[in-house]
Amino acid sequence: MKLFERKQEPRQETTYFDPAEYEPVIRASICTGERVACMRERATGRLHELMLIRGEEDIAAFCRRYGVKEMELKTVY
Repeated sequence: MKLFERKQEPRQETTYFDPAEYEPVIRASICTGERVACMRERATGRLHELMLIRGEEDIAAFCRRYGVKEMELKTVY
C-alpha cells in the first residue's frame, strides 16, 4: 500500500474509422431533441454511437478528435 501514489491520468481511446466505409452523422431525436455523434456504415446504414452532443463545444471536440469538418456532418432523425 502506497500512501503517496501518483494518480494516473485516464487515457483517451481514439478509434479510427475508414472514411471509405463510414460517414460522420449526428443522430437527433425528433421528440426530445437529444443529439448523438455517430459514425454510419455506408454499406448497411448501421450507426456506431460515439458521444453525446450537449452544445457547440461538443461538436467541435468531436470534429477535432475524429478529423471531421463540421460541414461534413449530416443530421439523421
